[in-house]
Amino acid sequence: MTAERDKYVDWLRALSLITVVVWHWAFTILQWTPHGPEPTSPLGFTSGLWILTWLMQVLPLFFYIGGHVHLLSWERACDRGVGIGAFVWRRIRALAIPALTLCAVWAVIGVVIWLVFDVPWIGRAVLLVLSPLWFMAVYIMLVALLPVALWLHRRYDVLALIWMGGAALVVDVIRLRYGVEWVGWLNMILVWGLAHQAGFFYDRVVILPRRYDFALLWTGLFALFGLVYSGLYPGSMVGVPGDKLSNMAPPTFVIVALLLFQIGLVEVLRPTMERVLERPRWKRVNETINRFALPLFLFHTTGMAIALGFWWWLVGFPTADPRPTLVWWLERPFAIIGPLICTLPVIYLFGRRRRTPAKQLQDKT
Repeated sequence: MTAERDKYVDWLRALSLITVVVWHWAFTILQWTPHGPEPTSPLGFTSGLWILTWLMQVLPLFFYIGGHVHLLSWERACDRGVGIGAFVWRRIRALAIPALTLCAVWAVIGVVIWLVFDVPWIGRAVLLVLSPLWFMAVYIMLVALLPVALWLHRRYDVLALIWMGGAALVVDVIRLRYGVEWVGWLNMILVWGLAHQAGFFYDRVVILPRRYDFALLWTGLFALFGLVYSGLYPGSMVGVPGDKLSNMAPPTFVIVALLLFQIGLVEVLRPTMERVLERPRWKRVNETINRFALPLFLFHTTGMAIALGFWWWLVGFPTADPRPTLVWWLERPFAIIGPLICTLPVIYLFGRRRRTPAKQLQDKT
């Protein structure tokens, strides 16, 4: 076990969160309906754009890195004599408190606006602001299941991954072939649990010869093409209005293929990125991003709501055709700048007290 932090792990974890934030800011289209704001995506209007989600849907990679960090942290806790119950509870508390606090604040804001101004759609707006936190709930669930995951790893090693992947595929067959929709939600545990469990093998993957990195990348890529062009699954790795189903809600076996592709990709890029991250300027960039990645994720939709509220107050609610135009694409940098400016004060006001427990998600490696 190395004493130094793994800078590449830090980079991948923070980059995963920031990619989600930038995606939400830049590529969320809000339409105004009689029921309030309705989100849609440019993916539903722009042919072929879904291919970008194979790179920008980074939650499989985030859960993979999380599994690696949890295993290292548990090994350190064992050396200190910490029990598994105390270890799991401390991590759940560190993740749940900031997320639940944010939910409580928005719930109060929603109730006050509804009672004082009689705004019937405020509940929908609050749910939109809080909806990205679903992944935190899944992450907390995986932490709660950590004793089971560790037992499976010790007892069955790589067979646990094979069984979880096979079970996820069986769930898809039952759901898509026989129309048993509810069974698909089992993949919230199986697919994301597999990504997390795969992180236990991180050190083994790192030491593999380079040809295995390319083998993982091409295996995942060919699997993605085969599954998507079979016609059974949509090509996008995020939900798109109008698609017959989503690969994310609940996750399908396609996400397993995406995980393989992304693990292979980051390993292929590892030598180059490790050299880059050794440069003093990039070290500072990496440290800064890691310091603020989790607070930015927690509060980014709050900042977005503030920015859009100001904009709508100035120019009125959007009523135009939601289909993206050339002007819309050219405005994407400004779609990031506005929410960022509005999010930074929120982090300053509410994120500082939670910085220490929040950073437990960024355990030292």
